[in-house]
Amino acid sequence: MTPHNTANLGDIEKKVLMPGDPLRAKYIAENFLEDVTQFNSVRNMYGYTGTYKGERISVMGHGMGIPSIGIYTYELYKFYGVEEIIRIGSCGAYQPNLKNFDLIVAMGASSDSNFAHQFNVPGNLSAIADFSLLKKAWEVSEHLGKEIHVGNVLSSDIFYNYNADEWKEWEKMGVLAVEMESYGLYLTAQSLGKKALGIFTVSDSFHNKEVTTPEEREKSFNDMILLALNICLA
Repeated sequence: MTPHNTANLGDIEKKVLMPGDPLRAKYIAENFLEDVTQFNSVRNMYGYTGTYKGERISVMGHGMGIPSIGIYTYELYKFYGVEEIIRIGSCGAYQPNLKNFDLIVAMGASSDSNFAHQFNVPGNLSAIADFSLLKKAWEVSEHLGKEIHVGNVLSSDIFYNYNADEWKEWEKMGVLAVEMESYGLYLTAQSLGKKALGIFTVSDSFHNKEVTTPEEREKSFNDMILLALNICLA
């Protein structure tokens, strides 16, 4: 056990899907997995293990922001033998061609966070996805007939930004969208020799006022969920 997880060794599989919202983890367990057992409820950060098409897979929430995902993923990788984590979440589109419910796969993650300072590298450490998972994401998306956009995302520490137009500088650099966690996930995986990938559904755009509802973000991102689950089978 860890301070944030009551699971015993063997309760959590080597492949884990991680949405930010623990209620989305509950939704996935109840609607996509069979023979489900719950392994964690500390701080209501629900975790479950079940079977998808014969494959044992775990799903667990990771909360909001890099500090939160840094805690949960480190414990899964370090203490529970997890080898692969696929983050599944929502994002805000920076590029004008991206529409609500489009799928994005993060090849890399930029950030305004100071998370990387702990690694003491004499420069700027790049946070990148595991190539084998990225390759599977592309192949599985083609098999499922689902278009994905692959590129760089911004993992920001700031949700309500005092500098309202700052996002435009990231847009100019080709960053696809903003979310809040992948930078921490990727660097944690890199530091421990593990695998990680971030998959996102566009929930809103900086170019228009159309937004998805909390219920849609919890329950209607099925294309993203199915993509992640089938990557685990590939």
